Amino acid sequence: MTTRSYDDALTARELYRFFRAGEEETLALRGVSLRVERGETVAVVGPSGAGKSTLLSCLAGLDEPSGGEVRVGGVRISHRPETERARLRARHIGVLLQTRNLLAHLSVRDNIRLAHGAVRGRPHTAAEDLLDQVGLTGRAHALPRELSGGELARAGLAVAAANSPEVLLADEPTGELDGGTERLILRMLRERAALGCAVLIVTHSAEAVRVADRVIALDDGRVRDAEG
Repeated sequence: MTTRSYDDALTARELYRFFRAGEEETLALRGVSLRVERGETVAVVGPSGAGKSTLLSCLAGLDEPSGGEVRVGGVRISHRPETERARLRARHIGVLLQTRNLLAHLSVRDNIRLAHGAVRGRPHTAAEDLLDQVGLTGRAHALPRELSGGELARAGLAVAAANSPEVLLADEPTGELDGGTERLILRMLRERAALGCAVLIVTHSAEAVRVADRVIALDDGRVRDAEG
C-alpha cells in the first residue's frame, strides 16, 4: 500500500443486519467495522453469501443496519428517515450497482443529467465531459436497453460520478465484462480516487484486488482479514 496521509471519508462501526422470514432469522452482518479514506481504493472480497452486497447497501444508505452506524465525512447517514438518507446520498455518495443505476426510459445523457442536477449549490462535472471520459459520446442518445454490457457499466459509472461524490461504492462493477472493459472500468475508478474520492469495490475480480490499496475479506458476515 502506498504510504500517504488519508482522511477518513467513510467509516462503519459494528454493523449488524438481521433479516427475518417467518420464524427464521438470518444475520447477514456480524459487527463489521471498516474505514475508507479519501484517495483510497478498497476491495471487499468473500464468497457468495458473505454479506458483501448487504454491507454495500448499508454503507450507501440504501438499507438500514440493525445495529451500528455509518458516517460519511463525519456525518452519520444511518438510522435516519429514508428521505434524509436519500438527500445525503445525493450529496456525498455515488453508487454503481450490479443492476446498474440507469432509468430505463431515459437516454444515457439524460440519466447523467438527472444525477448531475440532483444537488444544487455545488460544482458538477458536465454530462458531455463524463460521456467523453467513459467513451460514450456516440451513444449519448441511446436508451439503456440499447447498450451492451460494457457500455452499461461505463454509463453506470458516469451516473455514479456525476456529482463528484466524496465516496463511490461499486458492487461487482466488472462482473461479466471482457478483460479490456474490466481494465477500463477499474482505471476509471482509480482515477476517481486520484481526485480525492474514497472508492470501495465489492468484487470477485482478481484484477480489482490487484489494483486496490487495501483488501477486506468478509466471510459469514464478519471481517476475516484486512490486508494493507
